[in-house]
Amino acid sequence: MGNVVDVLTEIVIRRPLAQVAGFAADPDRAPSWYANIREVDWRTPKPLAVGSEVAFVARFLGRRLAYTYRVEEWVPRSRLVMRTAQGPFPMETTYRWEELGPAETRMSLRNAGKPTGFPKLAGPFMAAAMRRENRKDLRRLKELLEAGPQV
Repeated sequence: MGNVVDVLTEIVIRRPLAQVAGFAADPDRAPSWYANIREVDWRTPKPLAVGSEVAFVARFLGRRLAYTYRVEEWVPRSRLVMRTAQGPFPMETTYRWEELGPAETRMSLRNAGKPTGFPKLAGPFMAAAMRRENRKDLRRLKELLEAGPQV
């Protein structure tokens, strides 16, 4: 069957849904809350839309990863689904936002994919590392947004 990685993390952020979704869905803001993302390069014109392609350079498990995401689904303030268009680790990333109250939003971040090459050897370690990183990233997003008006 092979190694499939499927990691879901969630956090509640004390900010309105429009603010949380607007900030999190903006690829240009990714380096401010994703600890591993170093560079963002739009391959297609802005704004974000189905079919948009954005290239990222990240560090994960001590390795440099360059990959391009293609937006497959985009429902503003609800759901964003991106898949790697190219890169070493076929991955689908899904953001979901749910309004819990006028100033409270639940955000979930799901990464699912099938590692090839080096990551394939890591198996369960890979999923654990990804879960740990995703939790840190969501906590950083929460801290940024709850600290003051960003958007």
